[in-house]
Amino acid sequence: MTQPMALIVDDEPDICELLEITLMRMGIASHSVFDLNTAHKLLTEQSFDLCLSDMRLPDGNGIDLVRHINNTYPHLPVAMITAHGNMESAIEALKAGAFDFVSKPVDLEMLRKLVQQAVKLGRPNPSSKSSHDISGASEHSLMLGNSPPMVQIRQLIDKLARSQAPVYISGESGTGKELAARLIHKNGPRADHPFVAVNCGAIPQELMESELFGHKKGSFTGANQDHQGLFLSADGGTLFLDEIADLPLHMQVKLLRAIQEKHIRPVGSQKEIPIDVRIISATHKKLSGMVETGDFRQDLFYRINVIELPLPPLRERVEDIPLLAHHFLTRIARDSDIKKSKLSSNALNKLKKYAFPGNIRELENILERSVTLLDGSTIKADDLHLPTNQQSAENSIGSSQPLDDRMEQIERETIVKALEETRWNRTAAAKKLGMSLRSLRYRLDKLGID
Repeated sequence: MTQPMALIVDDEPDICELLEITLMRMGIASHSVFDLNTAHKLLTEQSFDLCLSDMRLPDGNGIDLVRHINNTYPHLPVAMITAHGNMESAIEALKAGAFDFVSKPVDLEMLRKLVQQAVKLGRPNPSSKSSHDISGASEHSLMLGNSPPMVQIRQLIDKLARSQAPVYISGESGTGKELAARLIHKNGPRADHPFVAVNCGAIPQELMESELFGHKKGSFTGANQDHQGLFLSADGGTLFLDEIADLPLHMQVKLLRAIQEKHIRPVGSQKEIPIDVRIISATHKKLSGMVETGDFRQDLFYRINVIELPLPPLRERVEDIPLLAHHFLTRIARDSDIKKSKLSSNALNKLKKYAFPGNIRELENILERSVTLLDGSTIKADDLHLPTNQQSAENSIGSSQPLDDRMEQIERETIVKALEETRWNRTAAAKKLGMSLRSLRYRLDKLGID
């Protein structure tokens, strides 16, 4: 493979020399120019694997070069060199399509990491799978669906994977926000490094700073040893902050500083630690509304919402339900070691008419429970235990009891009844329920039935 080549666009000779020496030591050749016109000319004459451009140039703005490269040479990653502390310009560059940014004075260690990731994008691995490849993959490696919204989502995921810009994933619960975040990570240059997911609403407030940034031994009661925290666990990779709307205001301040400065300070430590982490955040709540009410900091929202990835609810892509149902029924049969169940046409039509407040996750749960309680091999409309519409669901189970809880209760009662009738002989109960012993064990474990 030929030596990678970088284009440097900066009107300061000292900066150009520093970048050239750094790249040369990394085995990367470079060509420096001092203005936009020369850069445009050189781009038409030879190929590059990376471009580093200053923000302010004698004949224009570096962001214009970012837009030009993004439109004309979409596979060429371009990073912006910005003035220290000028986050507005950095975010503008990222929105324009910049791969990443580095601030002056240039931190050489951060620059080297940026260059390594950019070269990976400039020379993609032909063996890596795109999110468009949906043949024979599991639900953890794809976004299933052939509807126009899902085709657009997969295209946007591929584009986001080529950037280091913070991404904000919006959408209702159960639409696959973590799956989308994993795909962005998997298809990008950080794929060889950790993907760390954390539900911000599941961490007690008093432990949140320690969980995110780590702590030193003895920094508080119970801190019996050093703890590195989630940021350091994700170093070099991606940190997925799910339900970021649940972060308390005091932690929003600390998170903003960590993202902007690319440094963290563990609880009880006097030293800051540099971090190299891409941030992807998500929530089912409307963050812009929380900004207006003062429950979420506007500056943090501005920083994490560089690019938004909105995921559509299942009711807006009904044509994807047959494909999703087939996928889940295949997985259920494999995991439970049973023959794959089929959906009758009436059952499929019933699913298409249902509003799915729990989206894809609810579809999966409904099919899983239907298979567990099924007598034969075909799921009929009545086997789905679905209300005819959302209003009847609320009337039948009450506003305080979600549909999922009611379905789980029905499943539990059916299994317990079969066990009681067979005097808790699991083999006999499995036969009575029309499932394998392995499948029954799986359901007992999942439902917590001892």
